[in-house]
Amino acid sequence: MIRKFKETDLNSIMKLWLETNISAHDFIDEKYWRSNYEKVREMMPKATIYVYEDNSIKGFTGLSGNYIAGIFVEADSQSKGIGKALLDYIKGINEELILHVL
Repeated sequence: MIRKFKETDLNSIMKLWLETNISAHDFIDEKYWRSNYEKVREMMPKATIYVYEDNSIKGFTGLSGNYIAGIFVEADSQSKGIGKALLDYIKGINEELILHVL
């Protein structure tokens, strides 16, 4: 199920944010992600966030206006359609979206 972010989701999505960034960006020193953790944690509730939940949070996407700030899916749930479901969901509720890819 995809739903809007709740304040009680913050710890779960931050854990997912950190683990996913460290894993996906092995060319960036892990210290970078850890040193920005608190700053990102403060910013998260200001974004528009949708979570994919199946007994626990398996993924989430964050938007700043119509800019897709990120799509994150836990390692064990990748390649199971969760990222696509999140993207399809936000495409269905936004006329225009912008994404930058590294």
